[in-house]
Formats: sequence, C-alpha cells, structure tokens
Amino acid sequence: MKVRDSGMPDEKMWAGFFDARRILAQLDFGDPKADVADFGCGYGTFTIAAARLTRGIVQALDIEAEMLRATAAKAESLSLTNVRTVQRDFVGDGTGLPDGSVGYAMLFNILHGEDPVGLLREAHRVLRPGGKVGVIHWVYDAATPRGPDLSIRPRPEQCQAWVQKAGFELVISFVALPSYHYGLVGRKAH
Repeated sequence: MKVRDSGMPDEKMWAGFFDARRILAQLDFGDPKADVADFGCGYGTFTIAAARLTRGIVQALDIEAEMLRATAAKAESLSLTNVRTVQRDFVGDGTGLPDGSVGYAMLFNILHGEDPVGLLREAHRVLRPGGKVGVIHWVYDAATPRGPDLSIRPRPEQCQAWVQKAGFELVISFVALPSYHYGLVGRKAH
C-alpha cells in the first residue's frame, strides 16, 4: 500500500531540498557500525548518505521498483557495498526485518499516511535497545513547493506525540531543517 498523497517530485528538485549528511548529523545519526532501515527510500537521498556514514547494512525499503533501481544504481556507482534494496509494502506488511536488528530507522516524509503510529511501532520493533528513529516532515505551510496536502500534513507536536505513543523517548524534540522541513529523534529504551 502506497502512502497517501506521496507523489515524488523529480529527482533534481528533491535533491535540492536536502543536505542529507548534515541532516543526518542533526538527527543524531552517529554510530559508525549501525545497521539502518530507511522506510520509503525514494531516490536514495538518505540511504546513500547513511551508507557513507556507517559500516553497517542500510536496508532501503520501498514499494516502487523504480525508486529501488535508482537507489541501487547510486550505491553501485559509488562502490557502496552496504546498501540492500528491498521491494516491500512495509505499510501493509511490515518491514520483514528481525526484531531488534537495526540501530537507526529513518522515517522521512512518510508520517502523513493513514497509520503513522503503526509505522513508528514497526520501527520500534526492528530497533535494538538504545536504537534511534529519525523523523523528518514538511513544515505546515501552504507555501512549500511540494509535500502532502495540509489536511494530512502533520505538525511537529503531532509527530512528537506519535513517537512517544509508539514507545520512544523523545531525545530531540524539534530541529528546523530549512527551508521546508523539520525533524525529531526518538530513542528505544535500553
């Protein structure tokens, strides 16, 4: 099941929104050995940045084969051998990853779906104790050039509440990611 209202802009426009390495640093991605799950990898923007920062395996999950091909091609062109692309309906069927198997989960621009807490609970399940979930979403502003409709676009306080409801301790409650995004980080208890 594809997340509602999730049309991707063209890759050049998308890449222009993010300095992925800087954003990962701001979202406390710092374990050089962590395995990672990227929920909805898209063009691989954050998958590739994460793969450059860890020796662990980065599981790039997406429902669209085209997105996975783009991500795999980037990883190959950069000789990154720690990226695994997985075509999966993780919204409907879960990630398929074992319990406690990753150190960092990325849920970026995806919590506007019908069950954001369910996605966060799946991230909680696959994270090891002490593992972190990074969340990014579009600011709540009609002037953004893309993003889900404002009627389903979550505000920061909603994402914070969902992260906590899914069982995480909120360790970074808000970080501005100019020009169009914000982020936060939760941690699974030890």
